Amino acid sequence: MKARILILLFGATAALPPAAQTPAAAAADAPVVVSGMVADEATKAALLERLRTLYGAPRVVDQLSVGSVSTPANWSAYVGSLIGPNLRLVKGGQLKVEGNNVSLRGDVASEAQRQQIAGAIAASLNPTYTVNNGLRVTVSQQGVLDAALADRIIEFESGKATLTPAGTEVLDGMAAALKQLNGVKVEVIGHTDNAGSRAGNLSLSQARAEAVKAYVVSQGIAEESIAVSGEGPDRPVADNRTPEGKARNRRIEFKVIQ
Repeated sequence: MKARILILLFGATAALPPAAQTPAAAAADAPVVVSGMVADEATKAALLERLRTLYGAPRVVDQLSVGSVSTPANWSAYVGSLIGPNLRLVKGGQLKVEGNNVSLRGDVASEAQRQQIAGAIAASLNPTYTVNNGLRVTVSQQGVLDAALADRIIEFESGKATLTPAGTEVLDGMAAALKQLNGVKVEVIGHTDNAGSRAGNLSLSQARAEAVKAYVVSQGIAEESIAVSGEGPDRPVADNRTPEGKARNRRIEFKVIQ
């Protein structure tokens, strides 16, 4: 039998007081469980010490046992090298080492973090080890849409619900972002400035939202995944007394609704 360890990872300890902790922060205080079988007490003690130093002794739950197992040369040192600060970047995952097979999965905040961790693993092990990097970058669904729109304005012809070429160019990027969400329901919300009548602006904002929906559907987005509404001038984000403010208020908003 090969020596093996399995460490369930929950990320760094939250800095919030208990009364202010969110569910995510509470998960960050969850136990870090280490289980499996190693060859001797010295290896067990060294692994536990590294984990307790990294996460704090109260959080580490020891389910390791000692038994008659085989290990590659310098196995304890290689495993110990994996237990370092990079693990604190991983949320809700696990590190599994069985002989010279290593797998790491869980969530990280950015592609840069994913590459950082993968590079550190590769640097710490010799070529006889096989590494499965199952880390994934977690980005909120709303964050995907916000990043794609990036505060740009989807342009229409003045006073109409006809998209300009610049407007369709922005929507090409939004369609790509919507495809990443894999059918999540999104509301397209039209807004106007306060020039003209409220009734006219409500009608125009609805028509523009419908035009946006029609365009992204033409780019392969499921029609049933897009809802539309028109808010007219009722939700300004800037001062309508200036041309710049009016331009900012004439906008299309994408909002994840499920």
